[in-house]
Amino acid sequence: MPATAPLDLVQRPAAAGLLLHPLRRRLLEALREPNSAVGLARRMRLPRQQLNYHLRTLEQEGLVELVEERPRRGCTERVLRASARAYVVAPQALGGLAADPAQLQDRFSADFQAALAARVLRELATLRERAAAAGKKLPTFTLDAEVRLASAAALRAFTEELAGAVATVVARHHDERTPAGRRFRLFLGSHPVLKKPSEAKP
Repeated sequence: MPATAPLDLVQRPAAAGLLLHPLRRRLLEALREPNSAVGLARRMRLPRQQLNYHLRTLEQEGLVELVEERPRRGCTERVLRASARAYVVAPQALGGLAADPAQLQDRFSADFQAALAARVLRELATLRERAAAAGKKLPTFTLDAEVRLASAAALRAFTEELAGAVATVVARHHDERTPAGRRFRLFLGSHPVLKKPSEAKP
């Protein structure tokens, strides 16, 4: 059986709703390693019948998958595992409530950055699904970095220089002529690093 997926971008509203249920979330965390309803009941100290109901619901939505079936005391024991090690809810799950960057104009606002990040998730979820159906690898590139700046003026200078550098590279490589060319979306944003509670100033 293939290894568990490292990440699942959940698009269906019903599946997203299941992730918000405390007990079902605990079950998914426990099922990072394969287990049966009997084993989970023993580990979580909950009735097996109750867990069976929730496990069936999770399996119907594709959040839990069957690993094997094995005989146990005159019946068949089903061993299950979570479909992924971690989950991200894609904006599709929110329907018409999903953020749309086209409705926001201030590119220096946190709202606009959040809406762009949501669009990245939305498009990635669909592209991953299509690539998997075609048996292809999705070509992506991600750069993650931190920079320490001395002042607000330094931040403005850094932002302007970075934007100019990106525009130069895009202009150098952009090709409208080649028939087999493919468009890529470039997303670049910055925000203050989130400090750990122990580092935060009182």
